[in-house]
Amino acid sequence: MICEMCGADMDRGIRIRLERSVLSVCPKCAKFGQPVDPPPPAPLRPGVASAPLGRGRPSLSGRRLAERDVFNEMPELELAGDWARRIRAAREALGWTPEDLGRKLNEKKSVVLKLESGGFRPPDALVGKLERLLKVRLRDVSVEPADGP
Repeated sequence: MICEMCGADMDRGIRIRLERSVLSVCPKCAKFGQPVDPPPPAPLRPGVASAPLGRGRPSLSGRRLAERDVFNEMPELELAGDWARRIRAAREALGWTPEDLGRKLNEKKSVVLKLESGGFRPPDALVGKLERLLKVRLRDVSVEPADGP
C-alpha cells in the first residue's frame, strides 16, 4: 500500500481527514490531519429483518408506474405561414432597424433581411430568440389533416 500523501510504502494506512478529504496515509503523515474512525455498523433492531442487498426500494403495492412521454402530450408547434410578416411587423412596431434587430440577436443585418423576406427559414433556436426579443408568436399549433372523405 502507498501513502496517499508522500508516496511511501506502508503495510497498513491510517485514515485521516485533511481539508474535507479522507486520505490513507503513513504514520509520519498522520500528524497533518485528524484521525477518522470507521463508522459503526448500523444496529439491527430485534424482530426486523434487513432488506436483501441490491434490491433497491420496495414497491408500495407491487404495481409498476406507467412510463409517460411528455413530448407526446405537448401540441406540435409549426412555424406559422406568415412568420416573415410577423417578424417585420414586430420589428417596425418597436421602431428598430434591421441593424438594431441583428445586433440584439447577434446576427448580421443580411440574416434579418432574409428572414423578413422569407428567403431564409430560421432554425428553432433563432425562432425562440425572435419570439422572446420581439414578444411575438412565430409558431402555431399544427393542424393534422383528417383522414377520410
